[in-house]
Amino acid sequence: MRVGIIAIQHESNTFLDRPTTIDDFRRDVFLTGDAIREKYSPAHHEVGGFFQGLAEADIQAVPILHTRAIPSGVITAECCDELVEHTLRELARAGDLEGLLVAPHGAAVSAVHRDFDGHWLSILRKTVGPRMPMICTLDLHANVSRRMVDACNATIAYRTNPHLDQRARGIEAAKLIARTLRCEVKPTQAGAFPPIQINIERQHTTESPCRELYGFADEMLNRPGVLANSVVLGFPYADVAEMGSTTIVTTDNDPALAQKLADELAQYILDYRTDFLGQSVPVEQAIDDAIATPGPVCLLDMGDNVGGGSPGDGTIIAHAIHRREVRGFVCLNDPEAAQIAINTGAGQRANLKMGAKADARHGEPLQASVTVRSIHDGKYSDHTPRHGGSVDFNMGPSAVVQTETGLTILLTSRRTPPFSLGMMTSCDLDPKNFQVIVAKGVHAPVAAYRSVCTRFIRVDTPGITTANMGLLEYRHRRKPLYPLEEI
Repeated sequence: MRVGIIAIQHESNTFLDRPTTIDDFRRDVFLTGDAIREKYSPAHHEVGGFFQGLAEADIQAVPILHTRAIPSGVITAECCDELVEHTLRELARAGDLEGLLVAPHGAAVSAVHRDFDGHWLSILRKTVGPRMPMICTLDLHANVSRRMVDACNATIAYRTNPHLDQRARGIEAAKLIARTLRCEVKPTQAGAFPPIQINIERQHTTESPCRELYGFADEMLNRPGVLANSVVLGFPYADVAEMGSTTIVTTDNDPALAQKLADELAQYILDYRTDFLGQSVPVEQAIDDAIATPGPVCLLDMGDNVGGGSPGDGTIIAHAIHRREVRGFVCLNDPEAAQIAINTGAGQRANLKMGAKADARHGEPLQASVTVRSIHDGKYSDHTPRHGGSVDFNMGPSAVVQTETGLTILLTSRRTPPFSLGMMTSCDLDPKNFQVIVAKGVHAPVAAYRSVCTRFIRVDTPGITTANMGLLEYRHRRKPLYPLEEI
């Protein structure tokens, strides 16, 4: 038996002005055929899990397409068309298949098809016909549409945030398609769409209230006839009609039971909805708390969350650390300042205007006299399971500079989410030498920084990934949607 593998992954932040083009996908990941097997077979990614699970079931994996772009703005219409056309061309070249394993992200938005994942999954379903099993994995930061649910026989979302279980979910999907092809089970799924968006700050799955929610979902897996279930927490930075949380249950040829249990999971979220309201700490209080705590303390810059599509050049916390002369570290994506520092040379001094250049939402540029400490090519690897399943990272040509007040700034020429300590250690920086480390994320950095940081503080900063959804100007979301409206 031959099972095809297709992954098109993008988390689209519709509040970011810069669109996402096909070049962004090609710059990050754009692989076909055996190149996918070579790169992803050992990866902590769901596609790596697909390969392992199919091999264990003695089914031939047929890698077709895997493409991904770092979270960014809306996908252009031209990019959307090219991705779909390329997928169909590669699918035709793959030959006869008995099934498909597909891996969208679940929060992709294009200029024409705002439900882009539903769009390409529906085209796949129409192409292969209604009888071919198609099983889907999803990031739990997805906004799920009925089209996505209807296109697939089963959907398996990550169960951990930070995302450390991607490979396990890929293996689960592969095992389920193997059982389906051997006629041991007949997956039928249903989704429920409660009118609620769980706050991003509350989405750590090993902390309350998500810990209890996923515990309830895990217990449901023991009920007769249940093959899989998923709690999809939602992505509040994609302004689409589907924005919000979703529950999905897959049963063995029992669609009525699938709907009943999906509704039961959704009702749990509604019953405890006040527990999912966000909490955060103002900047100055966060620094006070960090100074009063044995370091290093990690300040999570929620308003400039690179993994959520933000520019990664926010300076609000950096200004406060610099002003208060705290021994801190921050990474700023600023190609211009990075190049000036590189041209200046290690050991030399320069006056730099750093950060806050992408837009006016993330602070003002930090202007300071700095010493250039070191220069780097920005490439590093991390083979420990990390959020997102990535192994290789590339920050582009980078420079480490230090202000006179003791703030160390890593200037990069490519946006890079803080998913690995390699961001610091590859630049000869020991995290333990800092009182405060700023990580531009909410939960994802915890997996990497927990080994060195004594405490994590989620900081209430403005920006296109602010945890305060009331500050974002939505035009397309559904109404009512708690907590923006009462239900």
